[in-house]
Amino acid sequence: MYNYVANMSKTTMGNKLPRKLEQKMQTVGEQIRLARLRRDLSVAQVAERATCSPMTIARIEKGAPTVAIGIYLRVLYALQLDDDILLLAQKDEMGRALQDLALKQRQRSSKKL
Repeated sequence: MYNYVANMSKTTMGNKLPRKLEQKMQTVGEQIRLARLRRDLSVAQVAERATCSPMTIARIEKGAPTVAIGIYLRVLYALQLDDDILLLAQKDEMGRALQDLALKQRQRSSKKL
C-alpha cells in the first residue's frame, strides 16, 4: 500500500499542472525555442552552453513542468536572456492593490482628555 501511494503522488502531483499552467509552460517553451532559432543555434549548441543534455532542451521547449528552474536559468543565460527572469512577479497588481487597501484603513487617534 505504501509504495502505491508514494508512486501515485509522484506521478499525479509532480508531473501534472492545471491546464492553464500547462498552457503557460508551453508558451514559455515556445518562446525559448523561438529565441534559440532567431540566434541560429541548434539544440545541441544550447545544451552545451547550458551544461545540460539536448533532451533537457527539448523538454524545456515542449514546456515540461519537471525541468528545474535552475536549468531554465542556465538556458536563458546561454541565450543571453537571463535578465528576463527578473520580470517574474514584477507587476504584482493584485498584491499592490491589497497593500493599498491596507494603507487606506486609517486608525483613529485616541481622544485626548
